[in-house]
Amino acid sequence: MTNNRNTPQILSEVLLITNSSDRHGVAVTKLCHDANISHGRLKKLIVKLTDAGLMNKIEYDGKNTFVVTPRGRVFLEQYKQFSNIVESFGLDM
Repeated sequence: MTNNRNTPQILSEVLLITNSSDRHGVAVTKLCHDANISHGRLKKLIVKLTDAGLMNKIEYDGKNTFVVTPRGRVFLEQYKQFSNIVESFGLDM
């Protein structure tokens, strides 16, 4: 068994971390640290998330930060439900 995360797991983790931030959003550096991924990889994931309408970039105090959109919160809820179903069958995602 491996502990490597797949892309959907990492995307949902980035959204969870962002969603748990305050109303001013979360910075890239904190996302890199908390999600344990490189800055380069995170930048690519942020493009995917913003293009899908799951996350928005905002400027706060002159810095780019990110917040989860309502559509992103729906994604998180659906992902959590799917994850629970998979685990109920004794499978790993």
